[in-house]
Amino acid sequence: MAEHAERSDSDVVDDDEPRQRRRPDLDWRRIKDTSVGLVAGLVRWAGLVIAVVLVLHVIFTIGSANPDNGIVSWIRGWADSLSIGFKDLFEPSDGKLRVLVNYGIAALFWLIVSSIAARLIRRIGGAS
Repeated sequence: MAEHAERSDSDVVDDDEPRQRRRPDLDWRRIKDTSVGLVAGLVRWAGLVIAVVLVLHVIFTIGSANPDNGIVSWIRGWADSLSIGFKDLFEPSDGKLRVLVNYGIAALFWLIVSSIAARLIRRIGGAS
């Protein structure tokens, strides 16, 4: 017990000298990986939301939803904008089939593009 009570001169801290605060080391690699993963996740979610809007438009059209309804018209407006060049890619005589094929292809396009973009972000960013 006495051995614990004894301190050498090197163990005593001189209160006259200012102590240097040690800054916590930041793990920059972890921060970068987290940020890259977050951006890649946001890209995937954005593609999924766009695909959901397009699929909802297909469902509303095939189900003969009321076109004057606020939700239906809002979805139609966004779907027309998000379908980019696929809106009139195929032109079958049946209007419902036209919407199903063209907007369905647009939804698949956004899912594939967002998946590829997320993988590229992770690969370029170095995240696993």
